[in-house]
Amino acid sequence: MSNFDTIVIGAGMSGLTSARMLSDAGQRVVVLEGRDRVGGRMHTDRSAGFPVDLGASWVHGISGSALWDLVQALDIPTSEYTVGSFQVGGRPIENFDGEGRPMTLAATQQWISDVEEADRLLQEEIAHSHPGDTYLDVTERALDRSGMTPERIDDIREFFRHRVEEQCGAWIGDLDAHGLDEDAIDGDEVIFLRGYDEIPRRIGAGLDIRLNTAVTRVNRGSEGVVVHAGGETYAADRVVVTVPLGVLQSGAIEFSPALPDAVAGPISRLGMGVFNKIFVQFSERFWSEDSYVLRALGEAGEHWHSWYDVSVVSGVPTLLTFAAGPFGRQMQSLSDEEVVDNALGALRLLYGDAVGTPRAHWVTRWGADEFSNGSYSHLAVGSTHHDHDALAGPVNDVLHFAGEATWGDEPATVGAALYSGHRAAERILGTPVDLGEFAAGITARELKEGR
Repeated sequence: MSNFDTIVIGAGMSGLTSARMLSDAGQRVVVLEGRDRVGGRMHTDRSAGFPVDLGASWVHGISGSALWDLVQALDIPTSEYTVGSFQVGGRPIENFDGEGRPMTLAATQQWISDVEEADRLLQEEIAHSHPGDTYLDVTERALDRSGMTPERIDDIREFFRHRVEEQCGAWIGDLDAHGLDEDAIDGDEVIFLRGYDEIPRRIGAGLDIRLNTAVTRVNRGSEGVVVHAGGETYAADRVVVTVPLGVLQSGAIEFSPALPDAVAGPISRLGMGVFNKIFVQFSERFWSEDSYVLRALGEAGEHWHSWYDVSVVSGVPTLLTFAAGPFGRQMQSLSDEEVVDNALGALRLLYGDAVGTPRAHWVTRWGADEFSNGSYSHLAVGSTHHDHDALAGPVNDVLHFAGEATWGDEPATVGAALYSGHRAAERILGTPVDLGEFAAGITARELKEGR
């Protein structure tokens, strides 16, 4: 049996952050990872000669962001790509009406005004909501008060549904009324020109990481913990569990004794959404050079409603669309070709024969991934914002949890993973860890090793 100071389960952003900080402080640390790679839900495919981020893509808001500070300290190239919280205006968006026709400037301005008014009413309804109210409940109350025509209300209803799907990977009726309270973006957003998983790969370089080593059992006692993984056992004073919420909910890891309700309760109450990506690459651009987003309202955008131009990464015309919530789970049973054909049918409703035959595509299935069982967490009906932070524990100062689902201020983000890993390391060490010194240590180590 191998003995360590701390065992970290999961080599994603939170796990590697904790492991690096603990290791830098002189601890004996091992990272156990079930996948054959590091990064977790930060997964970049470089097989085509350029990066395709199949998992996380954006830094959502760089103002006051320690994640952005880390990106800059590591000198990682990015491109500004601000999409906001599924916004309707403020950026060049090609809008199409429910029949797939381009919207006039006047119709677009009316649409933006309608959403702004509906959102104002929605905030009032959320503020006066009751425990057990869903996001569907409060949106319907807001729309009932709007006084708009049925056609305009239908478009906004679809917009609200898609916003929940895109932000949470969930059906609007499964999200708590307060489920988007933290959905605010401060400052610009960026995407990565060399791939997002450069960050965890550089943080984890040189750590003792055991890949293809899935943890099945964690025993804790007065002497610390014993972790069973890959047919081996590992002993340590403590463990940091950073697997996604979906894995905790699946029971793939047995905890003995059972987790106390202070942690088990949040695991059962919080939701794990599904948000899948479909990249489609074309030989020629058929949409405006200036457009960030192509968006279909109403019936035309029932499933495939938004297309994001991410051509800057590869230099080849590329659109990114999403399948999330119930539709995201449904499409996971289809082949790549069936998914792409279905999506292109919706795109051709907008652009007709101008939509050419794709030269390449990428399709994700995060809900079917045994090491994630979903894309990211959300506030399901019956849960509260407190549940996110309560999930972090610790349990008897031996069992710590980290990951985006454990950070209440901005769950479902890479920033949350970074901050939660930082918090776990500080709790274990009993002393603050400066994030600026953390970044400087990574670059200094790379210079020393000639990387």
